[in-house]
Amino acid sequence: METALHNPAVSNRYQPAWLSQLKMMKAIYWIVTAIFSVQMSFTAFAEMRLPQVADEFARLGFSGSFFRAELTWAKIIGVIVLLTPVPARLKEWAYAGFAFNLASALIAHFAMGEGVAAWGWAAGTSVLWGISYWLWRRV
Repeated sequence: METALHNPAVSNRYQPAWLSQLKMMKAIYWIVTAIFSVQMSFTAFAEMRLPQVADEFARLGFSGSFFRAELTWAKIIGVIVLLTPVPARLKEWAYAGFAFNLASALIAHFAMGEGVAAWGWAAGTSVLWGISYWLWRRV
């Protein structure tokens, strides 16, 4: 009779249920975090390269390109931190920065009295942020 130490196929058969659940949670974490990171990377790109996004910033009361540049670099650094193996404290700061960014975006749109079409993207991204952060704290 083969033991689990010599045959990986045998060891998978005796794998505890919690271990497969943990692997599933890790997979979901990476999928959600990747989607969230793509969305944040796209917004960073749009803030610096698309004139209509610059106009939207000005309309919301954030005139000047300095703030957009600062926000863009913060997002890029945050995405890198989320996707690379770094100390947990750095990931906490990245998640906190994204939370402030998304909350500020929602507040700015609400303050202008805009509808779902304007703030829906920030709300959807906030949901992804919450799922990613919740899973990161558990895996």
